[in-house]
Amino acid sequence: MFRSRLTPIAATLLIAWNGACAADRQLSEVTVSSARSVGAKPVLRDEIIATESLGVRDIEKTGATMLTEALDKRPGISVQTECSICNVRNVVLNNLPGRYTTLLIDGIPIFSSVSTAYGLDSVSLGGIERIDISRGAGTSLIAPEALAGSVNIVTRRPTRDEFMANQQFGSYGQRSTDLFGAKAFDGGALTANFSHNEHDSVDADDNRVSEYTGFERNLGGIGFFADDVGGFRLKGRFDIVDEKRMGGAMGTDYSGVKADGSGNPFDWSQGENASPDSSGWIDPSTGAIVPYNDGRAGMSEIIFTDRQQFVSSATRRLGEGSLRFAAGYARHKQDSFYEKATYKADQTQYYLEASSQQPIGETLVTAGVNYRYEDLESTGTDAAGTRNDGIDNYEYRTPGVFLQAYRAFLDGVVEVNGSVRYDDHNVFGGITSPRLSVLWHHSHELNSRFAAGRGFRAPTSFFEQDHGIIDTTRIIRQVDEPEVSDNASYALSYASDRLAWVGTLNYNKIKNMALLDSGQCEDGGVVGPCTGSPTEQAVTLFTSAQKPVTVVGGDLTLTYKLTPQLEATVAGERFDYRFSEPGTLAFARPETRAYLRLDYESGPWTGMLRGTWTGPMDLAKFYDYANNPRYNMDGTRKMDESPAYWVFDLRGEYRFNKQWAAFLGVDNALDYKQSDKESMLWIDGSGGYDVTHIWGPNRGRFVYGGVKFSL
Repeated sequence: MFRSRLTPIAATLLIAWNGACAADRQLSEVTVSSARSVGAKPVLRDEIIATESLGVRDIEKTGATMLTEALDKRPGISVQTECSICNVRNVVLNNLPGRYTTLLIDGIPIFSSVSTAYGLDSVSLGGIERIDISRGAGTSLIAPEALAGSVNIVTRRPTRDEFMANQQFGSYGQRSTDLFGAKAFDGGALTANFSHNEHDSVDADDNRVSEYTGFERNLGGIGFFADDVGGFRLKGRFDIVDEKRMGGAMGTDYSGVKADGSGNPFDWSQGENASPDSSGWIDPSTGAIVPYNDGRAGMSEIIFTDRQQFVSSATRRLGEGSLRFAAGYARHKQDSFYEKATYKADQTQYYLEASSQQPIGETLVTAGVNYRYEDLESTGTDAAGTRNDGIDNYEYRTPGVFLQAYRAFLDGVVEVNGSVRYDDHNVFGGITSPRLSVLWHHSHELNSRFAAGRGFRAPTSFFEQDHGIIDTTRIIRQVDEPEVSDNASYALSYASDRLAWVGTLNYNKIKNMALLDSGQCEDGGVVGPCTGSPTEQAVTLFTSAQKPVTVVGGDLTLTYKLTPQLEATVAGERFDYRFSEPGTLAFARPETRAYLRLDYESGPWTGMLRGTWTGPMDLAKFYDYANNPRYNMDGTRKMDESPAYWVFDLRGEYRFNKQWAAFLGVDNALDYKQSDKESMLWIDGSGGYDVTHIWGPNRGRFVYGGVKFSL
């Protein structure tokens, strides 16, 4: 019998595994449900691992229509755009590369580097209870590849019949329709959701090349909940995604753009530091005009995404503890056109898990096994039409075992959670990932959390990390070690009747960071820089960084209840980037950000105002000017450092009655955008162009409004 004193965390952990919320939890999360309610909203959830949660109401206040919008502009959390004409977006935690963030749905990891490239924009917000964000390697026991941390979407279990509809219209042809319905019955519930979202492409500098990609996206899903099926509590959901997006050329004439492969439909004389000639740009090495003659196709990227995914879990009592089974499946297809090159990816993922939690003396022990399968099969052609099928194919099979123990000491003042897992990767062999978390209750209001751990990621050569891959004949793999992250973090949090604050420090060292270099050639078995020889062939080198990359940072967030109706939040972050190999961290990151926010709720009125200040970025360092200088269209050098800037967003909502509400909002109210200062396009030293010089907003002022109906 487990007769020792149960702390709130221990008690809730047992209840959670035996009860309705078991499928909502990542295995490494331990939740306190008996926390005292405070006037100011706590910044962290009451868990051993520092976990920030975004509830449905908080997401609504920001006007978010997709996951990336919901997560952006928060301390230690941002969304990074990595391509100006296809708008690949990644969720960045602690300013580490987005591929190190693992997305889970109900605690089940079913996304990869392939599906997150465009898939994060396609995650439905319908029917969710909250989004949990945990920063640091190994924060999820079942997802060791989360080198930067994890984002867990928790599905809400309805307890009554529901229907909700949201219709929004905005600038740039934006329209969205969101529908959600639920049918509750004795012992379970069924849900269904649908979302349609579309947006025109945006060209702010009038050169006829978009900075913001136009898209049309349809999402649909069903969910099921059963409280007792042979003693098991079941939960699951099935989702489908269909998205089309195009950047570069304006509009939605996908087939017409692909067929338009000659001439110059663009005006290169428009925008900041534009070319003196509309037909092309300056070659910095000669001062001559490089004429553009590749039509709309040569400057456009078109991506069609088709995805189906399923996740489900089942929990039941087992003696004094519990038993859990979980499964996930995803089929992700991508049909892409990249500046005359083509690329089609077909990926399948599986996830299976069996685990149990039992009290052993005064210790709660979790043990389990899981199996992860991930493959990629691709076909494609380069811009000249030469086939390069399977250039980035891979197949990863990873069985793993894990063990976790929780125990409280000193009458519950100190709580310790330790875990270790072992994975047998089919390519990289055996990998061990340990983690230790400690929660110290200094008082009822003040807590410390310390964590240290390790995670690993099997690197992939998926072309989204470097579009140049599809213009090479093959990838030469020189990677024999997984990417490994050693992480340590400390969080000090306080919550009283009116004030809540949290300060965090984070240290993350990445070893064996995977690097792709598509600018190499092979001639007679010798690989090196391209020389123009008629016998050489373009290849991509897939290597690992020889020296670690270290990112150290801290952030502080304070929330204060000014009045019962008005809450203010002030936050700031500071990060230091340590890397010696050029191009290791491939996209610009600021050292400093600051955040301001006001939330107002009174009667039928709800309002939100936030400001985000982004400090200067060392563009010369991150974009490796020393070895690869970058130029504007007129041949002048790109800025060494980006300017600091503010972005302000506001939204208000009025509820007429229990069924109807209307809202109006403005994002980027000051209309600040990078194209007013510097183009996202850039020219290299020999006159070639690229589309990845990004440090600021790619869309200006966005005004939107709409109505909501609920039953």
